[in-house]
Amino acid sequence: MPRMVVSIDGVVIKEVTFTKERTTVGRRPYNDVVIDNLAVSGEHAVFLMNGDDVEVEDLGSTNGTYVNGKAIKRQPLRNGDTVELGKYKIRFLHEDPGHDYEKTMVFKPGMLPPLRPASSVPMPAPTILNAAVRVVTGPAAGREIALTKVVTTIGKPGVAVASITKRHHGFVLAHVEGVDFPLLNGAPVNADPVSLKSGDRIALASTEMEFVQG
Repeated sequence: MPRMVVSIDGVVIKEVTFTKERTTVGRRPYNDVVIDNLAVSGEHAVFLMNGDDVEVEDLGSTNGTYVNGKAIKRQPLRNGDTVELGKYKIRFLHEDPGHDYEKTMVFKPGMLPPLRPASSVPMPAPTILNAAVRVVTGPAAGREIALTKVVTTIGKPGVAVASITKRHHGFVLAHVEGVDFPLLNGAPVNADPVSLKSGDRIALASTEMEFVQG
């Protein structure tokens, strides 16, 4: 299925799979994809899906909609195209399963499966990442947010927002938007994502949280 990956300053904040004929993007809360930023219009753009084809149409936004750096009114999208709304970038992904030979190995009758490594080389155990953020101060103190998604955003939209992204070997914290940068163990997190370890303290939008990884 075609999908979009929304990011700002290289930090992914959400991923959405297209399931409807119309998927609207804008600042207003009734949009299918809400981007709470003043550079994005209330009803900024719409993605139109017809079968496997997807087009993007600008809805008369104030700052315009761009595809691969060019302003558009309506344009079909191809796999890998980048749609820009203000500082936000939306990567359109639609891999053709018919050309996905490198990712899939097909076994035919009579073929032998790949050999396992020699017994002297143990198979690596799969890494299961279980983590959560526990609110320490403020009205929500005691609340725990399980980090089950690839990207979890925390904070107050329009004030200060950060993201915690699950990677292969752990979690990283990054600043998304707002004048105030998140603090990790008292030090500000600037442009580059920072790795998290269990017990780290995160301060954001007058709230202190603890990162816990089991």
